[in-house]
Amino acid sequence: MPDVEGVEAAPLRTAVERALGAVLDPEIRKPIVELDMVSGVEVSADGHATVGVKLTIVGCPAADAIERDVHAAAASVPGVTGVTVDVGVMTPAERKALTERLRGGRASRGPQFGPDSLTRVYAVTSGKGGVGKSTLTANLAVALAERGLRVGIVDADVHGFSIPGVLGLTDEHGVAPRPTRVDDMILPPVAYGVKVVSIGMFVDSASAAVAWRGPMLHRTIQQFLTDVFFGDLDVLLLDLPPGTGDIAISVGQLLPGAEVLVVTTPQPAAADVAERSGVVARQTGQKVVGVIENMAGLPQPDGTVLDLFGSGGGAEVARRLSAGQDEEVPLLASVPLSIALRAGGDAGAPIVVTDPADPAAVAIRAVAERLATRSRGLSGRKLGLSVR
Repeated sequence: MPDVEGVEAAPLRTAVERALGAVLDPEIRKPIVELDMVSGVEVSADGHATVGVKLTIVGCPAADAIERDVHAAAASVPGVTGVTVDVGVMTPAERKALTERLRGGRASRGPQFGPDSLTRVYAVTSGKGGVGKSTLTANLAVALAERGLRVGIVDADVHGFSIPGVLGLTDEHGVAPRPTRVDDMILPPVAYGVKVVSIGMFVDSASAAVAWRGPMLHRTIQQFLTDVFFGDLDVLLLDLPPGTGDIAISVGQLLPGAEVLVVTTPQPAAADVAERSGVVARQTGQKVVGVIENMAGLPQPDGTVLDLFGSGGGAEVARRLSAGQDEEVPLLASVPLSIALRAGGDAGAPIVVTDPADPAAVAIRAVAERLATRSRGLSGRKLGLSVR
């Protein structure tokens, strides 16, 4: 016959296990219980809980956060008088089982965003550099995440990577953290609810130059899309380099189902180069779904608008890309010049979070709302069903 103290400890242990279900791995973004990271829970007769936790790797950067959250979750259970967290590391076999479970049966190094994926993939492109494409991409991703969507960014601008800095992932020296590796799986860092990968996370200094040619660029983007574990995303954004070079072509080959957002400035002369990026996307089978005009008029205190870079460029690009198409390519937004937008990009603090009332933030959030309401379509996708 079990003693009374043992009977009382059993429901308390169950309550602790239930509380641990709310603890997420900060990198994988799934409950640690689901990931088999909890090796055991014991509760003594006096209410002291001992929780065993298995980290994915030695030196896991999320170790402190996981230990803190486990301690807090267990301590929050009524009747628990104290908590001890015993931290260990998974065995190679346990890590292999974890990566296989996370991939959901998908073969190692297989595509995550192929024809059967329901993730909306948007390639953000521009004809020329300096139009604020990366700043828009980062803010758009954060605005989508704030709406409750699961969002990821691939910084495909290998030579001019800047997404880690815009999202505040870099340290005081401008160096981004290296992603955690679990065997051959790369776990992307998370900023403002957005999973991010960039070549800037694999260089030794902020000033390091990446001098690669076509084949190496292609392999890099391919690895980002296969080895980086994004999980089940609602939206994936790719920040492409300006122009119509190797990476734009590689993205078209690797993600033929991607949709394209073209970023331009108000200058009518900019319409020519911006149009080319949309044309190349179509040549690789992608669909242009909208134009975003950045650096539009600067609002003045008296209510007037100063068109420092002219006007009409965004509408002209949309008009040209709509010509001869079954569906019109809309001008999604004209984002006004904003000191706060520029400063937020330099400080790693997206304006959609820090100053949502700024006119630029309002315009970006409007684009996010429009994209967020587009369903993840099933048209043309394989559903894995067969007729008997």
